[in-house]
Amino acid sequence: MKWKRGDLVIKEPILEYLEKLFEEQIASGIKLEVSIGTDSQSMSGGKYKFATVILIRRLEDMGGVVVGRGGMIVSAIYTHDFKARNKELVNERMVFEVGKSVEVAYELAPLLDLYDIPLEIHADINPNPKYESNKALQQAVGYILGMGYAFRVKPDSLTATHCADHFC
Repeated sequence: MKWKRGDLVIKEPILEYLEKLFEEQIASGIKLEVSIGTDSQSMSGGKYKFATVILIRRLEDMGGVVVGRGGMIVSAIYTHDFKARNKELVNERMVFEVGKSVEVAYELAPLLDLYDIPLEIHADINPNPKYESNKALQQAVGYILGMGYAFRVKPDSLTATHCADHFC
């Protein structure tokens, strides 16, 4: 994936880039939390535009009270074709989104473990059965938990439902 932070294209491997970023933040007394989420939007011809986001939340301990100090977003945008043209497409696409987030989490896990940074996977899936994305809920959550990651779904999945959505 080609990663960006704002308008800056990250030319070095993502692990090297993030390690430098983590070291800078931790050295300045900032605690970090990471969440990863993916969202998609339909394009023409069965193509979908995807955005995967690594959200790095900055926190500072002010003597027993932890205060948010903003965050940093690293994103990748790409397309994928889906051949199906039926209701199963939503399920397939939701599982694909979660799979991309887990793939990135798996790549980052050793670095996050090294710096003791907590990680969550955020899924753009609605727990309410009246929504189509709900059909993928059990499979997606089972996959995330099976990989050993914490997760959030709508409405608490900020990284997928807001950050990644912004890039689609």
